[in-house]
Amino acid sequence: MRTSNPMMKDNVFTRSLAGVEAMTLQGAVNKTITLLALVVIGAGYTWNLFYNQGAAAVQPWMIGGLVGGFVVAMVTIFRQTWAPVLAPAYAVLEGLALGGISAFFEMRFPGIVMQAVALTFGVLFCLLIAYKSRLIKVTENFRLGVVAATGGIALVYMIGFIGSFFGWQMPYIHESGVIGIGFSLFVVVIASMNLVLDFDFIERGHGVAPKYMEWYAAFGLIVTLVWLYLEILRLLSKLRER
Repeated sequence: MRTSNPMMKDNVFTRSLAGVEAMTLQGAVNKTITLLALVVIGAGYTWNLFYNQGAAAVQPWMIGGLVGGFVVAMVTIFRQTWAPVLAPAYAVLEGLALGGISAFFEMRFPGIVMQAVALTFGVLFCLLIAYKSRLIKVTENFRLGVVAATGGIALVYMIGFIGSFFGWQMPYIHESGVIGIGFSLFVVVIASMNLVLDFDFIERGHGVAPKYMEWYAAFGLIVTLVWLYLEILRLLSKLRER
């Protein structure tokens, strides 16, 4: 039951269920829908703020959402039992950040946000169908491959983030050339494969994990979906620049 999503490690489904109501697939789905709605509400606020009052008014909300979302995510990872409260808070904060980020992209590339949203949910539903029909089988080699690729991407981003403090930027991958587009496409594929691992993880947790894990599982899926959406947005922006 391994997954590369740091929000959804194996040990969260190994707790004793004595006298505790169990997690269900439908419950996890319902919580995921709830969190998606909260993301949309948060995003709608900063999106409207951007077009009504300008970029300057949005930046504090966007930065606050990014920082606050990161802090809440870290706390949720280590305190899974708090997920019923922290997961909704994370969704709203992340929505505030996404609304601002999306508005900036939309201002530069009109129509790009709807394309990114459509592609994100298109990938989600296609992979879900492929997983449920067993067209994609989550084998141990599949897991290890996705875990290794995700770790490599995280390392590249971390190096680039640290380098930015010294005025250095990772060459090529952030540009709109062939290498940059190829890298973004690769990251989109790996982010998509993380969804498959998450589906598998949640399915294995059905009837095994405690009830609060429905919120935690939904939280993990939202984290992956946000990552996928942002990577698709970056890929589309690179294609537009060409």
